[in-house]
Amino acid sequence: MIPVTVEGLRKRYGQVEALRDVTLEFEAGRLSAILGPSGCGKTTLLRSIAGFVSVDAGAVHFADEDVTAMPPQGRGTAMVFQNYALWPHMTVFDNVAYGLRLRRVAAPEIRRRVLDALALVEIGDVEAIARRKPGALSGGQQQRVALARALVVEPRVLLLDEPLSNLDAKVRQRLRVEVRRLQRRVNITTIYVTHDQEEALAIADRVVLLHAGQVVQSGAPEDVYRRPASVFAADFLGVGTRFEGRAEAGSLHVAGHRLPYDGGARGPVLVVVRSSDVTLEPREATASQSALVGRVEERLFLGAFYRHYVRVGDTLLMADSPEPVGEGPVTVRVAPDRLRVYEDTER
Repeated sequence: MIPVTVEGLRKRYGQVEALRDVTLEFEAGRLSAILGPSGCGKTTLLRSIAGFVSVDAGAVHFADEDVTAMPPQGRGTAMVFQNYALWPHMTVFDNVAYGLRLRRVAAPEIRRRVLDALALVEIGDVEAIARRKPGALSGGQQQRVALARALVVEPRVLLLDEPLSNLDAKVRQRLRVEVRRLQRRVNITTIYVTHDQEEALAIADRVVLLHAGQVVQSGAPEDVYRRPASVFAADFLGVGTRFEGRAEAGSLHVAGHRLPYDGGARGPVLVVVRSSDVTLEPREATASQSALVGRVEERLFLGAFYRHYVRVGDTLLMADSPEPVGEGPVTVRVAPDRLRVYEDTER
């Protein structure tokens, strides 16, 4: 197990700064998820660690070794790609064995390690599947082959670039658990890129949130989700609605309503309300109730809950509930400690 450290990484593509002074340490033997919207620099960071992208400034260290100028094949990493990158004309066995053959490993050792790797990813009948070609496999099985091919070379660092995004929802849910179990079993330093916040929160020991090429927050999944450090983090994580407001001692003015507030922000603020933190009551509140007043305009059934779209002033607020609330006036309640309030520096 080795830690991976990046220091002051910068990368520019024309006028676009893909990475802006990114400094991070990925702990040895842990699974770190790099999370963020499209274009935030996730894949550029991963490929910089792999050596596929040469950075404009900064350094990459594997433990105490500076690998910044080292070619990809010298770094001892293995990458699993979004599209699996399996050779369709080769059998599963030959796909997994490819890296070992490049290293001139003896044939008996190749066979042992390939079959062990396929068994490790729990692909099923190892001997039978090893003889098939990728086109005869399901998407989930192909992803397992890609994982086996990465693990069979015993890399120092495992890199995964949105490996489950091409799978359907049920397979993705099942495989994310197995990726997590597999990582714990092999105990390898793993860096996992995804745009799916649920996936990142579910499987990672640590979540790194990127925005516009910069790290905006990093920490344990529970901390990043429950205590977002910025309005971007609060807005990106979970399903939320953003309001403009004004904070003063003891009160928060939002959408023409006054709510109790004991936080430290003063003046213009941005308030993020997560859909899971809202309680709807099918009647109109009075001003003394310290609640928002709204009107349900639409309702969607999402299986485990209903998502309501409530007009509050000029804003359409999302609110989740296990039971449906009919269209019409409602009281919108949010516990004061669930209001995420940030100073609005742009106003």
